[in-house]
Amino acid sequence: MLSVPHRAAVMNLEVEIYDTTLRDGSQGEGINFSVADKIRIAERLDDFGVHFIEGGWPGSNPKDIEFFNQAKRRHWKHARLAAFGSTRRKNIEVEKDEQVQLLIAAETPVVTIYGKTWMLHVTEVLNTTPEENLAMISDTVRYLKQHGKYVIYDAEHAFDGYKDNPEYALATWEAAQNAGADNITLCDTNGGCLPSEVAIIVQAAKARLDRVKIGIHTHNDAGLGVANALAAVGVGASHVQGTVNGYGERTGNCNIITAIANLALKMNRSCVRPGALEKLKELSQFVDEIANIRHDPRQPWVGAAAFAHKGGTHVNAVLKVVHSYEHVNPESVGNSRRVLISDLAGRSNIVMKARELGFDLTNNTSELKEILTRIKALEHQGYEFEAAEGSLALLIRKTLKHVEAPFKVEAYHVSMRRDGESSICEATVKVQVGDKQAHTVAEGDGPVNALDSALRAALIRFFPALADISLTDYKVRILDSDTGTAAKTRVLIGSTDGKEEWNTVGVSENIVEASLQALVDSLEYRLLTLI
Repeated sequence: MLSVPHRAAVMNLEVEIYDTTLRDGSQGEGINFSVADKIRIAERLDDFGVHFIEGGWPGSNPKDIEFFNQAKRRHWKHARLAAFGSTRRKNIEVEKDEQVQLLIAAETPVVTIYGKTWMLHVTEVLNTTPEENLAMISDTVRYLKQHGKYVIYDAEHAFDGYKDNPEYALATWEAAQNAGADNITLCDTNGGCLPSEVAIIVQAAKARLDRVKIGIHTHNDAGLGVANALAAVGVGASHVQGTVNGYGERTGNCNIITAIANLALKMNRSCVRPGALEKLKELSQFVDEIANIRHDPRQPWVGAAAFAHKGGTHVNAVLKVVHSYEHVNPESVGNSRRVLISDLAGRSNIVMKARELGFDLTNNTSELKEILTRIKALEHQGYEFEAAEGSLALLIRKTLKHVEAPFKVEAYHVSMRRDGESSICEATVKVQVGDKQAHTVAEGDGPVNALDSALRAALIRFFPALADISLTDYKVRILDSDTGTAAKTRVLIGSTDGKEEWNTVGVSENIVEASLQALVDSLEYRLLTLI
């Protein structure tokens, strides 16, 4: 019989989680975050409890500079924000390197820089000498430490460099350590290593680097991004870098969602704050929604299919003994069990989310079944509530408190006309508030802008508080593209009153109708929270 050590026998050592979704993840094909997107994701990661959030490369583009400018004005509860950049350029003093100065100007407590390990890159890419490369590493680390930064040195191509020339690779890492780096993270930049190779090289690094934390940064080109990160932790690495849902260059980075679940539940490592693990699926879906990407139902741990049972034998066994076909309790990562013939999932997730939104909901609440039925019906139609907390809160509030909508859109019309070489959109809206009506017309830059202006103009005379509402985001996703122009569309709208932010959702074959649904939900949410 195979003898496996009991998990409790493994010391519960802490592993730092370093999220690079906003930088490395944004380099993935089809991933594009606005500054507002990056702030929202960073705030969610901070609330979740990761140790580090890499916000971007302030020397690479204006968007990242603006992100750091906004981040300075926010309070981060759990995570330390990191700015990313490179060592100084060759043959230039570090004080005169503009990119290094931008790292200082970002005013983050942590700065992560990468440097070259592989001799191929030193001589053929940088076109410099091995000695100058070592000086570039040590000069930059030392300069950042003099400015009070916690310095993480990302050793690019660490494993390929070590396999090519072990002594020079170790010399680059020692240069960073001797200059005062706090953490040296070994990067499998090309993503082609095997776990056995990673383990051997991390052990070699630990034998020579005795004054720094050892981290691991892996890519998924061979499908081993997470496996390689876990292999590194298994031999002593205590810092794991990755991205939510594995976004990143080429085939992506280590999926930090999968890594966290394995670290916590398989390796008994402390890696996130207490209670956070149960929000793992929520975090995964939230970031997918912000990135406007369909959530992968087959993603390990958090995908909709991760704990779904369809085969008759499986279903029969699970109904008798749940762990007969499940390696962990799905609720441990915020997921739920599903029997595909008759769906049994949902109650605990709704209760948890409702409590998070401020509602006193339990499994014994009489309205829970009605809420659950309504949510399932809407999700079947294409609605998604993970990143639309406003619409979900509105649904729950209306059901629990039996409140009527504060207004009703009786009719609307949107048209477009040519005025010279310009196109002008015009929207007409008729609303009912109690026994009164309002009928308004407004122009806009597009049909949704015109509709928003007309709706707001109709309602503001009844509800002056709506004057403070503005839209912050607008996303559209085609749900069933195989039906062509008749496809269903999901619209996600972000709104704010200057103090609070919320998101609402609408679904329809008509993009204007879907937008109107989300707009109405946004205004209703604000009004009902004032009651």
